Amino acid sequence: MKKKLWAPLLCSVMSTVMMAGCAGSSTEKTSADSKQAETVTIKFHTFGNEESYNWKSTIAAFEKKYPNIDIDLVTLSEKGDTQEAIKKLDLAAASGEKMDVLMFSDAASYAQRVNMGMVAPIDEFIKEEGYKVPEEYKVDTKVDGKYYALPGKFNPWYVLLNKDHLAAAGLEVPKDWTWDEFMTYAKAMTKDGHFGTYFHGPQNGSWMEYMKLALASEADNTEFITADGKSNLDNPLFKKTLEMRLKMEKEDKSAVPYTDILSQKLHYRNQFFNQDASSILIGSWMNTELGGTDQFPLNFEVAVAPYPKNEKGDEGGYTPVTTDYMSVAANSEHKEEAYKFIRWYTTEGQLVQGKNIPSWSKVSDSELTAIIDKILGGTKNPEKVDKESLINVLTNAKASKIIPPVSYQAEVYKVLNEEYEKMIYGQQDVNQTVKAAKERVQEIIDTNK
Repeated sequence: MKKKLWAPLLCSVMSTVMMAGCAGSSTEKTSADSKQAETVTIKFHTFGNEESYNWKSTIAAFEKKYPNIDIDLVTLSEKGDTQEAIKKLDLAAASGEKMDVLMFSDAASYAQRVNMGMVAPIDEFIKEEGYKVPEEYKVDTKVDGKYYALPGKFNPWYVLLNKDHLAAAGLEVPKDWTWDEFMTYAKAMTKDGHFGTYFHGPQNGSWMEYMKLALASEADNTEFITADGKSNLDNPLFKKTLEMRLKMEKEDKSAVPYTDILSQKLHYRNQFFNQDASSILIGSWMNTELGGTDQFPLNFEVAVAPYPKNEKGDEGGYTPVTTDYMSVAANSEHKEEAYKFIRWYTTEGQLVQGKNIPSWSKVSDSELTAIIDKILGGTKNPEKVDKESLINVLTNAKASKIIPPVSYQAEVYKVLNEEYEKMIYGQQDVNQTVKAAKERVQEIIDTNK
C-alpha cells in the first residue's frame, strides 16, 4: 500500500518525461508485487509417477481450489522406483535444493529423514485445525512424540484366497480369524498339485514381514527392535511365528517349501494366479490386479480375508500397512502452503486421484465402494472378485503404531534371515534359533550404542 501512495508523489516532483516513465515503472512493479504476493509456488518431490498417481488431474484440482498456490511437481523416478527416488531426494537435500513437500514410500525412509532433520513438524497446523490424527486417519504417523507427515493411501496386508479351493475344502470365506485357523485352512486346502499357502520371504534380508507374522497382529511392539532400542526377540510372538512357519512346511506340508522358493526363484503372483498356492499373505497393492491382468489372468473366483489375529478375544484388524508419508520440508519457505497441500491431498485429494484406498477415515461407504469399483474396473475380470469380502477387510483394517527404524536395521534383518534358514534347513530347532538370534542381534545393538 505504501508503494501505491508514495510513487505518484515522487513522480510529481520530476520532469514530465520522467513522470511518465516513473508512473509506468511504478504500475508494472506494483502489479508484479501484487501477483507475487497472491501466488506461491511450492516444489513437490515424489517417487510416484504419472501412471500410478494421476498427478496432472490431481494437482489441477488442488490448484483450482487454491488458486494462490501453484504446485511444481518433481518426479524423482519415472519408473516409480522408490530406491532411486530416495537417493535423488537425499542428493537434492544435500545440495540445498529448494523443497516444500516431500513424499516417502515407507516408514523407514520417513523416520530416517525425520532424524536427519529434513522434515518439519506439523503439530502447530494440526492443532490449529483442531483434529486428532488417530481419529482422522487410519495410520498414525507420530515419530518421537511429534507429527511430521500425514498418510496418503492405505495399503493393509491381507490374505488372498482361491475361492474355488475354499469351496472344494468345504470352507467359508473368513471375516475374522486367528493364526491357528489360518493354519487349519491352509492344511485343508492343500491337495495334489497345489499347496494351501505361500510365504514370499524372508529372502536375503528382505520381505521380513514373513518373519514377524504374529508380531504384526498387535497394536504395538511389532518390530524386532523396540522403540527404546532394545531387542524384541524375547517376545513370545517372535517364537510363535517361527513355530508356525516350521509346522506348516515340515509337519502339515501346507506351505510351499522354502528351498523351492529360493532355488526356483518363485514369485507370489505366479504362485497364486497359476493356482499353485490356495492363499497368500500380501499387501493390498494387489487390489489393481485382483481381477486378473494380461500377464496374470484370473481363471478362478478370488476372495479376501483379514490378516489373522493371535487369539479369539483379540480386537483384530491390525496388520502391516504401507502408505505414502506426505511431509513438509524443513527448509521450506512456504510451510503453511505446503501443509495445505498435504492436508488436501491426504483427504479429498485421494478421492480425486482415484488410484488407491485412502487412509482418511472420513471416506464414506459409498465413496469407498466407488473407488474399489474403479480400481477393479481396470482389471480383466472384476466379476470374479468377491467385492464384499474386499470391502470388509479394507474397512476394518488398522495400522500398528510406527516403531522408528534403527540405522543398523539391515544388519538385524540379515542375521534373522540366516538363523531362520538354519532352522528351516533342519540345522537347529526353534529354541536354538531364538537363542542364536537373540545373541547375535544383541551384539549388533551393543556395537551400535
